[in-house]
Amino acid sequence: MPTYDVLIVGAGLAGLNCARELHRHGVSCKVIEASDGVGGRVRTDEVDGFLLDRGFQVLLTAYPEAQRVLDYDALDLRSFYDGALVRFDGAFHRVADPLREPLAAPSTVFSPVGTLGDKLRTLKLRQAVRSPDLAALWARDEITTRQALTERYGFSDTMVRRFFEPFLGGILLDPDLGASSRAFEFYFRMFTEGDTAVPARGMQQIPEQLAAGLEDHTIQLNTRVQRVAPGTVTLETGAEVEASAVVVATDGPELAYLLDGFDPPASRSVLCLYYAADEAPTDDPVLVLDGEGGGLVNNLVVMSNVSPHYAPPGKALVSVSVIGNPTQSDAEVETSVRAHLRRWYPAAGAWQHLKTYRILHAQPSQAPPALSPPERSAKLSDGLYLAGDHRTNASINGALVSGRRAAEAVLADLGVPV
Repeated sequence: MPTYDVLIVGAGLAGLNCARELHRHGVSCKVIEASDGVGGRVRTDEVDGFLLDRGFQVLLTAYPEAQRVLDYDALDLRSFYDGALVRFDGAFHRVADPLREPLAAPSTVFSPVGTLGDKLRTLKLRQAVRSPDLAALWARDEITTRQALTERYGFSDTMVRRFFEPFLGGILLDPDLGASSRAFEFYFRMFTEGDTAVPARGMQQIPEQLAAGLEDHTIQLNTRVQRVAPGTVTLETGAEVEASAVVVATDGPELAYLLDGFDPPASRSVLCLYYAADEAPTDDPVLVLDGEGGGLVNNLVVMSNVSPHYAPPGKALVSVSVIGNPTQSDAEVETSVRAHLRRWYPAAGAWQHLKTYRILHAQPSQAPPALSPPERSAKLSDGLYLAGDHRTNASINGALVSGRRAAEAVLADLGVPV
């Protein structure tokens, strides 16, 4: 391998954005990736003409770092409905942001998902997370999301159970809502300031856009790293590669494997099941939430309603999320999920199961005090730096920010003006 100034281990969003920043400042780098493609956890597979993201993922267009580094027009973003359908008491109830979806205001106000007071508190929550600057938002006292909802904002247990547990539980991968209030308030602000979207042809368009901005041969795929040390990367073949700096841009568990003595944060897990349907169960690009509890399904969305490119003509693609890591086999989970879905949509019994993704390390745990401070140092020691959402917060924005911060730390130590 030729000599480079910086070696980056991992071609996820953090590693790619790190490489992008180094490249922009004229510093040579090599990105070493164990898998067969860029993106890390943000990947898309094509199966029988369907586009299957590896787990239900979205881009919040208000993310500051995403706005800075991504070309939204080129991604051809397609947006979700600004609200949700909540399944409760045998029916679906529409809940939406009345300031963004004014036609849904009456149904939102009179839905049994929460009290009228809860609906007014939602407007107050909206204002509370938007009024300070982001630095002040991240500086608020860190408590659990459940404590913030009930103690800081006064929501009823009914509203928390029927709406926030499935909605925020699906975002935080934590239906118990034990995750940091700082993460919840940041995400809620992003939801109110921009759109919830996906690239028209799958989430992998995001890392591929980042990779396209790098020089040819910057990324080396299908190359497993066995160990890292300051200024040195040891490949699985036994070969050692040296550089002025090494940036490890992997998830926490992989980092613990590569770096002796590193204690990674716990991981949050999720299962995503995809179904092909002859007819979409709903006409809207809307998230469907289970407000009843007691089953495996947390949420459902018809991805082909969001972007028709996700399914071949005449078909619909349904994504279903199960939070956690059930002890049952994938086949047993699919049987239970289908039984659950048939209570919502009888036609689900005829849907074709395309694939199940069991993602054990979907997010780092964000239980307090995980985000105190909200950003951890990118520099581990001279010649060794870390990037990844475990250094910031579990989001696309957090991954991108961590990559840029790692690059800035490297540039500072190399004496390159930023």
